[in-house]
Amino acid sequence: MNSDKALREQLVALLEGGHAHMSPRDILKGVPSDLRGRRPEGVAHTAWQLLEHLRIAQWDILEFSRNPKHVSPKWPDGYWPESDAPPDGAAWEKSVKSFHADNAAMQALVSDTSMDLYEPFAHGKGQTLLREALLTADHNSYHLGQFVQLRRLLGCF
Repeated sequence: MNSDKALREQLVALLEGGHAHMSPRDILKGVPSDLRGRRPEGVAHTAWQLLEHLRIAQWDILEFSRNPKHVSPKWPDGYWPESDAPPDGAAWEKSVKSFHADNAAMQALVSDTSMDLYEPFAHGKGQTLLREALLTADHNSYHLGQFVQLRRLLGCF
């Protein structure tokens, strides 16, 4: 098998998740609406805050990877929602759908053989598509792990 093809397939699998731990789809589905803004004692973030942070950060990495004119949100405030809870169920569902759509878009970008995984972006500081894909998977894994722990503490897993 071609090593480039094999690497791209492994990156897609890493972004999909579900191999060493639960998939993002399983982690994010079925969170009761009354628990989305609840923060157990000793926990830094609510489910809504984690979901929005995951969505915003992944979107930012994706846009940086495909749009040289992209401007990232201001750190750190632009990467976290202002409120503990979503304004309504529609906002929650929109955020979940956006997270999954952007994850699929990053998978498609990595799968696109016209994209060089190793070529530094002209608009960056040495970042490559390979680095951005790994960063996305790493960041998602970290915060999805927090999400799992939060769900267990809330008793909804």
